[in-house]
Amino acid sequence: MIQVKRKEKETAESLIRRFSRRVQQSGVLRQVRKQRFHVEEQSREKRRAEALYKVKIRKEINRLKKLGKFDEDALRDIKKRM
Repeated sequence: MIQVKRKEKETAESLIRRFSRRVQQSGVLRQVRKQRFHVEEQSREKRRAEALYKVKIRKEINRLKKLGKFDEDALRDIKKRM
């Protein structure tokens, strides 16, 4: 945690400037930005399960399209069932 105490007769602008300099020097922002979009790699089993789920849904959507019964409500129903 970075703390900056206000000095005597110091303006708010200079206090903010001093604080931001301390933050940059500490490297906190660099670490946070680095971690912001980091996505952990999923396990092989989980990736496989997702792929199979997508294949099942795609197959059902194609079947309903051929029958002419596919719409947004049908898609919602498919996802509830699987």
